[in-house]
This record gives sequence, structure tokens and C-alpha cells, in this order.
Amino acid sequence: MKNKLLSVVILCCISLFVSAKGTYQTTEQFLKSVFQGEQAKAKSIWLKGDDKKIIESIMSHKYNRLRIRYWQLNDETVWVLDEIGKEKPITVAIHIHGKTIQQVKVLAFRESRGDEVRHSFFTDQFMNATLTEDHQLTEHIDGITGATMSVRALTKVARLALWLNNKVQP
Repeated sequence: MKNKLLSVVILCCISLFVSAKGTYQTTEQFLKSVFQGEQAKAKSIWLKGDDKKIIESIMSHKYNRLRIRYWQLNDETVWVLDEIGKEKPITVAIHIHGKTIQQVKVLAFRESRGDEVRHSFFTDQFMNATLTEDHQLTEHIDGITGATMSVRALTKVARLALWLNNKVQP
């Protein structure tokens, strides 16, 4: 009886330390799946003063990068962006065809909770979203209880990717 009780206590303690962290897919794997083996060209967009102001309004914080890397093949782009969830970065890939999101995928999640945003039941909400003139998504994104910061992070990077895409594909 004592051994069973001890086992239950140990399992409960271990479950407290289990985290949602993980790398689910590499950038290279995502690019291969999107471009179906064709070689997309890696490019960079250099950010100017006015760009940074708009990005800061989209992201709701200062953005200190000088350039952002992306991949392009014809009228399709892929943006791999990081955004802080609650405390740590979430790496997200956004595939855009024309001016419309085709796919959002969490590549790496480093937070201790909120990883539900990596599942397709959540990321599928971004499909077919475009950007309004005031930099909002045209699709409503339902939140997830307990993952509010992660939901906000993915929504911000989706908006940013669409805005950046509009700069490189006018």
C-alpha cells in the first residue's frame, strides 16, 4: 500500500514538471512541405524607420530587427517569425499565397503551457485570412482558455507576416 501511495505521489510531482516545450518541425521541413521539394529563394527585407513604426503597432512592442528573412517561390512566401508568448519565444511559420494565409504552423514552442496553439483546430482558423487597411486579420480567431498569451503571439505574427508579404508582393 505504501509503495502504491509513493508511486502516485511521485507521478503527481513529475506531472508538475512536465512542460509543453518542443520542436515540432524544422524550417527546412516546413519549406519542403510547402514548396513540395522545389527550391524557394531565400530573401531578406530590410526595415526602415516607417516600417518599424508600423511593425511596433502590429506587435504592440518595440521591434529591434534590421531585416527579416523569408522564402519566396512565384507568388508564395513563407515567413518564420518568433514572438514571445508569456515569457519565451514561439517560432511560427506562415505560408502566404498571393495575399492570403494558406497555413500557420508552430515550429517550436518553449513555454511551459499554452501549446494548444500548435494544433490544427487552432491554426486552421488563420486559413484564408488577409489583412485589412488597419492591419487587422479579416478572420476572427477564437482564443483558447489558458493559452491567451500564445494565441496573441500567433495572431500578431500572422498579421506581421501578411503586412511584410504585402511589402514584397505589392
